[in-house]
Amino acid sequence: MATKEVIGECEDPSVEVRVIGEPIGKGLFALKNFKAGEVIFEERPLVSCQFLWNAAYGYLACDYCMRPLETAEENACRLAQNPHLSLPYPECCDTKKDSLIECPQCDASYCSRECRASAWNQYHEKLCLHSFTPDPSHPLVMLQEAWKWWGMQPDSYHSQGSASQKRIRTSDVEYGQMHYPPETACIMLLARIIATVLQAADKEGATALFMQFCHRTVNEEEEIAHKLLGAEFHDQLEALRDLMEKALGAPEVRHWLTPEGFRSLVTMTAQTPGIGRSPVEISTEEREKLDQLIDNIYDQLDKEAGGFLNNEGSGLYPLQSACNHSCDPNAMPTFPYNNFHLVMTAVKDIAAGEEICVSYLDECNLSRSRHSRINILRENYLFTCRCTKCNEQSGDPDVTSDEDMEEEEEEEDEEDQ
Repeated sequence: MATKEVIGECEDPSVEVRVIGEPIGKGLFALKNFKAGEVIFEERPLVSCQFLWNAAYGYLACDYCMRPLETAEENACRLAQNPHLSLPYPECCDTKKDSLIECPQCDASYCSRECRASAWNQYHEKLCLHSFTPDPSHPLVMLQEAWKWWGMQPDSYHSQGSASQKRIRTSDVEYGQMHYPPETACIMLLARIIATVLQAADKEGATALFMQFCHRTVNEEEEIAHKLLGAEFHDQLEALRDLMEKALGAPEVRHWLTPEGFRSLVTMTAQTPGIGRSPVEISTEEREKLDQLIDNIYDQLDKEAGGFLNNEGSGLYPLQSACNHSCDPNAMPTFPYNNFHLVMTAVKDIAAGEEICVSYLDECNLSRSRHSRINILRENYLFTCRCTKCNEQSGDPDVTSDEDMEEEEEEEDEEDQ
């Protein structure tokens, strides 16, 4: 039962962050009725960052707001590896190529002078490499490479990604990696948080702003630890922490660079909601008129790029972060402005006083069995889901969706025999 104790300041008069109590902590509640499809609130992140592999594979995005830097047609040609591909309605693409600009001291690119100035004033002054050819011995460059190539065995790599995403040097694969597409976290988000504090005039205030996102690394009540913090990753975490300290170590952020403080930041980074934007956006009405052409384009994109069509990253959103999970959510975050600007939309009618819940799982995982969903949430978010849907399915067998599928296939094989 939520109490009326309100956490922090909320500029949106239609929602309110309230204390719920342990182990949940807080939640976001509606102060008015919302109809399905209605916008609940909009917000920009305190900080955001494109995923490293997403950038490495040429998904061009503004280094501040993540707006695509290529046109829809350029994006489709690159992803489909077809330079002759032509898209209709080029006037509908909102990428303004004449507004693109770079940092004069490194290769960071922006969609506008405003974004370049905002990045420099917030964090980029500290993070700028001051070189158009990154020095492989620079701590920040080493930090990014260590994050990309951390943890996974080479055979795991071979089972992932589309044809175009598997074009990578054999020497790289020998090291194995943990954050190959699809990515869910980025170490540079953490670096931008630290740099933001170091550049802030009010460093204590900036620190307090980010501390609201810091998560516990272990749920002691349920004996759950985040999957990135297992004993097998201890040495890698220490290496990352050492590189971060060499790059951005300062008295003001010392608490985040201790072993426990760094583990808390890594957990926060891994639990940060994703941002996905693509310049290939076509309205429902246009799709109906151009079904055959659209199907052909998406077939080409799927063949080469699989499901990886978007500029992807993650960000810290104060209101969105207060939304708890439900496997039967009543709201969903969307990004209709083609950048990091988040719009929370009701997917069901929501009554005043009702908690606003989103799904922490993507559509595919949300459709899996209760047992599979709970395992994913325990590993990544450190809680056992007890939402309405999970409670209704509490009598279901404790088997994963994969096991269900194997069982069904075995039954079909027996019937065929």
